[in-house]
Amino acid sequence: MTYLPRIASLEDESKILTLYKTVARISGGIARIESEITESYIKNNLEKSLKTGVCLVIPHPENEKELIAEIHCSKLEPQLFKHTLSDLTIAVHPDFQGKGVGKAIFMHLLNHIENSRTDILRVELITRESNQKAITFYQKIGFKIEGRFENKIINPDGTFEADLPMAWMNKNFKI
Repeated sequence: MTYLPRIASLEDESKILTLYKTVARISGGIARIESEITESYIKNNLEKSLKTGVCLVIPHPENEKELIAEIHCSKLEPQLFKHTLSDLTIAVHPDFQGKGVGKAIFMHLLNHIENSRTDILRVELITRESNQKAITFYQKIGFKIEGRFENKIINPDGTFEADLPMAWMNKNFKI
């Protein structure tokens, strides 16, 4: 099946909220628990991404009123970081994980940045060290591990793990 990402709009806010709450219910889905997924959290991310970065969604192939994936990133505040998109988050509905949806929306994001956002050099994300599947995927699409934040994450069982900052560089960047 072909999945067609599109630029998100403010009208997608409630659909993104539903998607994030669904994804937050599964272990390792996203780095937030369901109670942390609020209307203001979604609204702030959506508005900031549409204003300074990129936000893409994939509608459900059988129901346009639902989303099966969302990805967003936005610029950091200080002007010295104006060439960087950060705070990248991707959410894929559990029923569509492992079916190429995440890859489709991620590749669309990077292609969009290469072709339409030549003002952007870096795209940054952070992933937990235990998420080897994600790390391998990010490396396959051009992200490089740039460091390690020791003991940044405390797991529900009380153990700690590192977060790994990763970055991808836009080959079409122009100052």
